[in-house]
Amino acid sequence: MTDLDARLRAITDLTVAEAREAGGRHEYDGRIQDLSPEGVRTGLARLGEGPAPADPHDAEHLRVFEESLRYQFGELELHRKNPLFHLSNLDLACYDRDYAPQEERAAAKAAHLALWPEAIGQAIDSLDQVPAPVATSLIGAVKGLSAGVTDEAALRAHGRLVAHLERAAAEGDPDAALGGQALAGLMGTAEGLPVDLGRLAERADAERDRLMALLAESCVKLGEKERAPLDVVRELVKDHPDADDVIEAARIGTEKAIAFTREKDLVPYHDGECLVGPAPESRSWAMAMMSWNSPGEPEGPSWYHITPPDPSWPEREREEWLEVFSHTTLPAINVHEVAPGHFSHSRALRRAPSDVRRLLQSVAFIEGWAHYAEELCVEEGFEAGDPRFEIGVWVEALVRVTRLACAIGVHTGRMTVEEGARRFESDTHLVGPAALSEARRASFDPTYGRYTWGKLLILDLRERARQEWGAGYSPQRFHKALLDLGAPPLGLMDGIL
Repeated sequence: MTDLDARLRAITDLTVAEAREAGGRHEYDGRIQDLSPEGVRTGLARLGEGPAPADPHDAEHLRVFEESLRYQFGELELHRKNPLFHLSNLDLACYDRDYAPQEERAAAKAAHLALWPEAIGQAIDSLDQVPAPVATSLIGAVKGLSAGVTDEAALRAHGRLVAHLERAAAEGDPDAALGGQALAGLMGTAEGLPVDLGRLAERADAERDRLMALLAESCVKLGEKERAPLDVVRELVKDHPDADDVIEAARIGTEKAIAFTREKDLVPYHDGECLVGPAPESRSWAMAMMSWNSPGEPEGPSWYHITPPDPSWPEREREEWLEVFSHTTLPAINVHEVAPGHFSHSRALRRAPSDVRRLLQSVAFIEGWAHYAEELCVEEGFEAGDPRFEIGVWVEALVRVTRLACAIGVHTGRMTVEEGARRFESDTHLVGPAALSEARRASFDPTYGRYTWGKLLILDLRERARQEWGAGYSPQRFHKALLDLGAPPLGLMDGIL
């Protein structure tokens, strides 16, 4: 693992949790980020000190990340408003990944836990502007941090943080909206491009209409000509593996997705090992997630984690959880998380030609790529004999495009969370508590429309590449050029042209 120059180190010091896990920079093991008001000011002051990288793309890539951090922490002061930053800072689940000998990871986890009182003191000092809806939405996640923790000092500190957020839930500002200008700035500075929320909302509506038409066509292929497509989907998701069979179904589907991606040569690299198994207890809140072998780590397996429902849950909750892994939707999740999605992307990230490209990862690109991979598999004929696969892709895409519309609506004040929930009920197969949960997420995760936004800009770029490269275009050339950039800010992708 190479040493980082001062300019890149200033960025990773402000993004410790991401650098440690997604980038594999384990010099941060057992350490916390100073998210106190003074700590953030000190970190921001160090940004931009030192020469820019010689490579023009890397120089711009790095500059975008610096501007994004200045906007998040300096302009919007999100560390004062959003507990998510502090949740990541306290998270101990990162040490449950199998990236090093268990003894090393246990020692790092203990050192990290010993710093909880300090980190929580900093969090309480910072979190003085938490809106009530944000506190309400995240209080469960904050409480869950203490699962398995026995250290009394850490637990006392954790209790203070829970009490602080409970007060915010009761007394905080009832309006969680950032405002349109702030949301556009948050999205645009992170991706190095201007954002017109009005036009983006219109595009979200157009994408919803396109997906609805595709879903209807796919339902006809299944023999469903009369019923409304979303009613068909609500019936299809009831056909799923049992709780004991979910992981095996994901393992078989993963093998199919990897084999298809290799056969079609859809990504630059087809090596590496992807294991499938249950998530560690500390990550059991996630139904399905990729824990990849990060760029800064020695060669090792990546894990595709699947979480079956807890047997102690009420039957209805277990059933709703299992519907996510239906025979219609699980294959789309497999290609998103594994191949040609996140796992395939991780293999390219390890070969990216600079620390900047390996380490500074745009989440909108990461999720946009994996979401693009789902539609790519439909185009390339994956599971061509079973219309349920494409139905699964379209219905997953409808959830994600509704997130984009809801985020814009909630944060510009044009839509309440309750109206967002109704939009999820009308435009997706989700109903009731599931639709409300998705709408509430907009309050604390304002850029959760990134899946669709990233996918749409990748599709735009692909069309430009087809036009400009002419006979020289191929999916293989396009994907290799794109992934050679690592996980670039969306505004820098056109450097491949």
